[in-house]
Amino acid sequence: MSRFLIDRYQDIEEYTPGEQPQNMDQFIKLNTNESPYPPSPGVLAVLNSGEAAKLRLYCDPDCGVLTKKLAELYGVKPENVFFSNGSDDILNFIFMIFCGEETPVAFPAISYGFYKVYAQLHRTDALKIPLKEDFSIDYKDYCGLGRTIIIANPNAPTGQTLGLAEIEEIARTNPDNVVVIDEAYVDFGAESAVPLTKKYDNLLVVQTFSKSRSMAGARLGFAIGHKDLIADLTKIKYSTNPYNINRLTQTAACAAIDEDAYYKENGRKIRETREYTVKKLEEMGFEIIPSKANFIFIKNDQIDGEKLYTVLKERKILIRHFTDPAIAQYNRVTIGTPEQMDAFLNEVKNILREEE
Repeated sequence: MSRFLIDRYQDIEEYTPGEQPQNMDQFIKLNTNESPYPPSPGVLAVLNSGEAAKLRLYCDPDCGVLTKKLAELYGVKPENVFFSNGSDDILNFIFMIFCGEETPVAFPAISYGFYKVYAQLHRTDALKIPLKEDFSIDYKDYCGLGRTIIIANPNAPTGQTLGLAEIEEIARTNPDNVVVIDEAYVDFGAESAVPLTKKYDNLLVVQTFSKSRSMAGARLGFAIGHKDLIADLTKIKYSTNPYNINRLTQTAACAAIDEDAYYKENGRKIRETREYTVKKLEEMGFEIIPSKANFIFIKNDQIDGEKLYTVLKERKILIRHFTDPAIAQYNRVTIGTPEQMDAFLNEVKNILREEE
């Protein structure tokens, strides 16, 4: 750090992204929950030289065409939709305007690591609520809290979910606070809370194009909620960087929405591969947390969690290990193609044999 960094930022423990090796083609990459499948044919087709030539022009800050398409897809009005540069950008805005020093926040103690970082960044009092013994969230812990509430559903890194009735009860019992449901992984088996946003003006749903829509590198996230919440987010976007979604990303996202069936089929394949992988790991003695995401959370008492991660990395397979003592024996494994998962399973079997 330089001597110029102001005091309030000096002790922030920044978020640690998953490894992105420069020689990526040499690895089977199961560590950052990207889709193993490419974007749809229509997306690839529109990313042509003609569109690239338009990069000399500013993009549409309102994302007008894209907003209209997404609103139609989710059965809401354009005034209920907000886009920004990845869902992380939206979460940052949420902490900035709905938390801060004036309003405390609550989120699960084991969840997406950025929540803790944003709470520290925006100097908000954060209540980190423990998970139950089985790593599930007890919705009753969030009812009537009187805080801004942020819950990943499915949760990360566990993959566990809350039902819509439980989410509704959280929103209903916190009428004077914003309730945020982070649905980055919702398309892999969970039920979206978007319909509830028409009933509760304090409910905000955040999603991303990074996971199920195979556009992690394009950086696009969106929120759906009451028009007044969307107006709040838009105010902050226009107060920081109104042109934060580039032309190519907007064009690609429109094409992705037009080919929604392609992504739904990919989701089906990933769910099928997930269940196959779980079955094979259970046969090897692994404990797996039930998941409705495109990843699984696993441990095996035969081998230390960090050692399994390290040995797999040496063998060019990346999974995600966390150092938090509460979950240090677990690893999060992204679901790849059937071929990638078979390679992963074969190496795991070899490693366990060597541990005998």
